[in-house]
Amino acid sequence: MNALVNSVRLMGNLGKDPIIKSFSNGGKIANCTIATAHISKDKEGNKIEETDWHNIVIKGKLAEVVEKYVSKGSKIAVEGSLRNRKYTDAAGNDKYITEVIVNDLQLLSKKESQD
Repeated sequence: MNALVNSVRLMGNLGKDPIIKSFSNGGKIANCTIATAHISKDKEGNKIEETDWHNIVIKGKLAEVVEKYVSKGSKIAVEGSLRNRKYTDAAGNDKYITEVIVNDLQLLSKKESQD
């Protein structure tokens, strides 16, 4: 029997600063979105760039790294698994979201100085 695998690798740029949540036990979670691009050509040979946005969840020590070194525009590479979940928004509507739960992270650019 073949093993079923839930694995994803993405490299992209953050669309905004990560949102960091800290817990009373010292744990942290970082939530962010990264943009990836797909470039192709149309029938006339014109370049077409399509951007996809991905919801990223980073936990524990990796969230601490994100808090210190990652900001809007940073280029990162992540590996993890996909998770689909349902939640209820403030208006009481059911919403569905797909997230990448990160287990490996590479920083590909430096955080801009806040001086």
